[in-house]
Amino acid sequence: MGNLEVLGVDNIMLAVGDLEQARTFYESTLGLAVKFAVPQAGVVGYRLGGEEPGLMIRLQALTPSPPRDTPRIWLEVKDARAAAADLRAKGARILGEPMEILTGWAVELADPWGNVLGLTDYVKDPARGRRLAE
Repeated sequence: MGNLEVLGVDNIMLAVGDLEQARTFYESTLGLAVKFAVPQAGVVGYRLGGEEPGLMIRLQALTPSPPRDTPRIWLEVKDARAAAADLRAKGARILGEPMEILTGWAVELADPWGNVLGLTDYVKDPARGRRLAE
């Protein structure tokens, strides 16, 4: 047997403490489209752009908490600063102001259980980002 060959990201799964509250956050606040839902199993999957990999939430016995030091998931967006302003207006917990990075801008936010999501753009280096639909 050889080395493990990682082909890419499959799905990202986050634990949540209340499925309906989580669905409101991910669907209404973030605006993610549902890919599949199995409420009786406490699982909902969301599309991330046009890719097969997605974001999954799974009901676990958690309570709302401050941001946790868990793996951060960063998602590419067209404009991170505009996304932060829009999400702040919707009541999302933004963790600091957008920060300038090598390729553009990034900002982090936390869901009600302290899972940290980052939003990043490639406005300073569009060739490295995903092609945006016109």
